[in-house]
Amino acid sequence: MYRLSSTSYLMAAVGLTACVSAGSIAAVPADKFDLSQWKITLPMDADGNGKVDEIDVKAIQSYRHPDYFYLDADGNMVFAVPNKATTTATSSNTRSELRQMIRGTNKKIKTKAPGNNFALAAHPQASEFGAIGGKMEASLKVDHVSLNAGYPDKRPAYSVVVGQIHAGKDKKLIAEGDGFGYGNEPIKIYYKKFPHHDKGSVFWNYERNLPKEDPNRTDIAYPVWGNTWENKDEPGAQGIALGEEFSYVINVYENTMYLTFTAEGHPTVEYAIDLSNNIDANGKVDEKDHPQGYTGDWNYFKAGAYNQCSTKDAPGDWYTKCPGTGDWQKDKADGNYTQVTFTKLKLSPAEKPVQ
Repeated sequence: MYRLSSTSYLMAAVGLTACVSAGSIAAVPADKFDLSQWKITLPMDADGNGKVDEIDVKAIQSYRHPDYFYLDADGNMVFAVPNKATTTATSSNTRSELRQMIRGTNKKIKTKAPGNNFALAAHPQASEFGAIGGKMEASLKVDHVSLNAGYPDKRPAYSVVVGQIHAGKDKKLIAEGDGFGYGNEPIKIYYKKFPHHDKGSVFWNYERNLPKEDPNRTDIAYPVWGNTWENKDEPGAQGIALGEEFSYVINVYENTMYLTFTAEGHPTVEYAIDLSNNIDANGKVDEKDHPQGYTGDWNYFKAGAYNQCSTKDAPGDWYTKCPGTGDWQKDKADGNYTQVTFTKLKLSPAEKPVQ
């Protein structure tokens, strides 16, 4: 007899389909991918507690959602998200996105504790963290980005973030006054495609590690294939089409973030940037950035579909007034959603690059 535990009750409420169907258990992403150090944030509040739903490491081992997180017919991991849905407290962008959990299922270690996050080697308490740096490898295809935006000229329109490193938002660190704890991102990997273009562009952004109210806190975009987010030109043959697979490796070794991007028929693109200072990825000093970069922060990897098409209508570049009703079937039919399919996702310890 199948009986729901208290944990399983939440899973059922948010769309659990690790259920009996035709006498068998439906396949779930954890059957094909190692999700032993991941939890997921989903674009909904199915249990009605006023917060975005999250599935923890233990529960995700038997979890899928038929619309937002599942395996396709080829055993690949699909993340989908409408423009309009429940979001996290600090963002107006919806997401179906994994968050690294170094602790695994050991909840004695708090989510924001050092043991559940990684630091740079230059961090004064580096030895207390779950890891020094780390490595994330992914191969994926962007299947769809929103076809509509109220403010199509704002940079995030028609884009999705498919991988990132997030520094922790930490009031205690902010209070120490050393310039850390603001929750910025040393990398966000973007795919952007205008609806009238044949191809989209892949690029990555580095965010200056400054407080939100500082006007110099902005994203610096670096090209991979095609254009960066402010360029409205058709990328042509240099771009990446919807449904075309590409791969990235983010390897944070000691203090340096090494990036490698590969795709069949395209040149391999590599970058290296020391995250413990203010020298940018082109080797130039950025006088406007924090002189110690992200040295004092704790960090974690994220991967999935972080939809950049915000439905919020407000001043500022991030608020693109993208349409959406909150009805998944209607929004999907209208093209007001994002979908990304991963064919590979792997976490491992940082690796010293071959010189």
